[in-house]
Amino acid sequence: MAQGSGRKPLVADKRYSKGGRGKPSAAKKPARKAPARKARKPGLLARLFARKKTRARPVPKKRGFIGLLLAPFAFAFRLAWGLTWRIGMVVCLLAGLAVAFQYARLPEVSAYLDGRTRGSVTILDREGEVFAWRGDQFGGVVTADTVSPHLKNAIVATEDKRFYRHFGISPRGVASAIRINLSEGRGPLSGHGGSTITQQAAKLLCLGKVYDPAEWKSESAYEADCRKGSLWRKGTEAIFALAMEAKYTKDEILSIYMNRAYMGGGAYGAEAAAQRYFGKSANQLNPAEGAMLAGLLTAPSTLAPTNNLQRSQDRAATVLRLMQEQGYLTAAEMQKNQDSPAELSEAAAARAGGYFADWVMDSIPDFLGDQTTEDVVIRSTLDQRLQGAAEEALKYIFENKVRSGSKAQAAIVVMSADGAVRAMVGGRRTKVSGVFNRATQAKRQTGSAFKPFVYATALELGYSPYDRVLDAKYCLNIPGSGQWCPDNYTRRFYGEVTLARALRDSLNVPAVKISEAVGRDKVSRVARDFGIDSDLAAGPALALGASESSLLEMTGAYAGILNGGSSVTPYGVSELKLVEDSEALMGASGGIGERVIRPEAAQQLVWMMEKVISGGTGQRAQIPGWQAAGKSGTTSAAKDAWFIGFTADYVAGVWMGYDDNTPLSGVTGGGLPAEIWRETMVRVHDGLTPKPLPMLEPAPIAPPPQQTRRERRRQGPQLGKELGRAVDNILRDILGN
Repeated sequence: MAQGSGRKPLVADKRYSKGGRGKPSAAKKPARKAPARKARKPGLLARLFARKKTRARPVPKKRGFIGLLLAPFAFAFRLAWGLTWRIGMVVCLLAGLAVAFQYARLPEVSAYLDGRTRGSVTILDREGEVFAWRGDQFGGVVTADTVSPHLKNAIVATEDKRFYRHFGISPRGVASAIRINLSEGRGPLSGHGGSTITQQAAKLLCLGKVYDPAEWKSESAYEADCRKGSLWRKGTEAIFALAMEAKYTKDEILSIYMNRAYMGGGAYGAEAAAQRYFGKSANQLNPAEGAMLAGLLTAPSTLAPTNNLQRSQDRAATVLRLMQEQGYLTAAEMQKNQDSPAELSEAAAARAGGYFADWVMDSIPDFLGDQTTEDVVIRSTLDQRLQGAAEEALKYIFENKVRSGSKAQAAIVVMSADGAVRAMVGGRRTKVSGVFNRATQAKRQTGSAFKPFVYATALELGYSPYDRVLDAKYCLNIPGSGQWCPDNYTRRFYGEVTLARALRDSLNVPAVKISEAVGRDKVSRVARDFGIDSDLAAGPALALGASESSLLEMTGAYAGILNGGSSVTPYGVSELKLVEDSEALMGASGGIGERVIRPEAAQQLVWMMEKVISGGTGQRAQIPGWQAAGKSGTTSAAKDAWFIGFTADYVAGVWMGYDDNTPLSGVTGGGLPAEIWRETMVRVHDGLTPKPLPMLEPAPIAPPPQQTRRERRRQGPQLGKELGRAVDNILRDILGN
């Protein structure tokens, strides 16, 4: 169609470009976009060590002179910081592995509550009351829930006030300890350690290392290694403490500490200490008592109340103040308990049993005593009332009858007629243990205290207390020694005397004559059978007590006279058993044995010995209202003085002298020893009803029939002379010259 016709061009014509001249233009299709790929996140090491990519490295500014000077320091700082945090990460990683290792090795908490390596011995008196302990005492397990809250609070307030807030280590406490140590002129790790309760518990556990006799020379060496304070040890201790914090609760850690800590006096743990010092369980402690136990943890041996009660009370007052400052006590409660400090129980005041407990421990097998690995209970024969009586009597005499500053010593033994020892004092210092016991360990000459065994032999052979012997100058030839002539203490002779008077006045010549007449071998045998086991003198001086013996032996021998003539073995153990057993392992360790002399002979000897006290050399031993029998003894040069005697109820022996054998000045057995004996027995018999002695007065000897004057004249003087010579010969054969 012509253009002029006015028709619109077809749409299709637009498909061609203007310059295409009839050619179609290429169709432009939209380009398809490829799906976007997420970029991978680089790993940890790649991020740490990869270089940072920057769009354009900035042109460094020109540094001034100061910048150039500081550049080396900045570089060193960046290098140090880079090394430090990397090394720190490695150390933390290794520490974490060490804690995990220790954590895996820790047992259940119950395995750590009793830390003793050996057992203990608890000694009861005759009434069943505890009066002495030996070995490592462990009273039983206590926990933070069962123990007295006052003790628990006192320990936390004293040892680690942030215990419930830290994770086993207290950086603040360590820093404070280092500051104090440096200010006091010590090394940073010397003195105060800043240890938490957890760290102290770790040390008590020896970081989990158990004592092995094959590895350690002794327990002391093992314990010394556990207490080392080197830097390495501190680090290991910290690792162990962290493992404990992860494994156990705070109260379980506190329980380990309270059960393992040594609190002086052989007591390990709170329960043993409470029983040891206060005679009660750890769950019954009041604030003053709890503060005293908590105060011991710093220096248990030095601060133990049995060593110095006042020092222990002063320390407890400080602990009470700390408890008040931390809110465990009000100001009024603190003041009340400071004004009424804790006191020791009677058993604790006895200082672990003293001489008697030492003797008991020596009398039992080692595997049940000092070396026991079990908990042993011993019921003993001790009577604490009688023990107190003996101690008071000794103190009274030395304070009132002995010159001030005297170094003289004395010992006392009190026992029943069967040999059961009721009291024992081994020296003037009565509240001690582990020292020389003069009642059992000292062997001293007995002097005239031996004479009753000479007369016991004679009575057993048929002599009468009324038989006579001539007290006159008398000498014997001793082979190898020459002539020996005994003399009386008074330097006088008394002519014909009865055996009863010879013993009453302690005459020496009659005793020697009787001993020679009956035979020294028989006298020695009777003495041994009565319990004097020491070596007895072989010569005629045997009768005068030239042999040595202990006070315990002599007192036991006198008990045999009292009980009717049977031997006695002194004993202190009535029963021994293990704590967990109901059956006893041992019964009484002594008692009455075989008969030595006839009861009639023993009773006549008691009658003779009663005259010693009622009218002889032992009159200063008289007990008002009581019959008593005994014998004094003084050795040559007065190095030893004895008095041993008995009533119907008890036998008591007293020895006095110097440890270095210095002669006593103006002291005989009938003097101060007799007075100590009397003061002891007066207190022992306080409140008892008097009983008569088991004695038998001998029948009097009938006088010879009287001759009339005519009969005498018939016999003539020659017959009288011959008869006199015959009688003299007979007496000489029997009694000697």
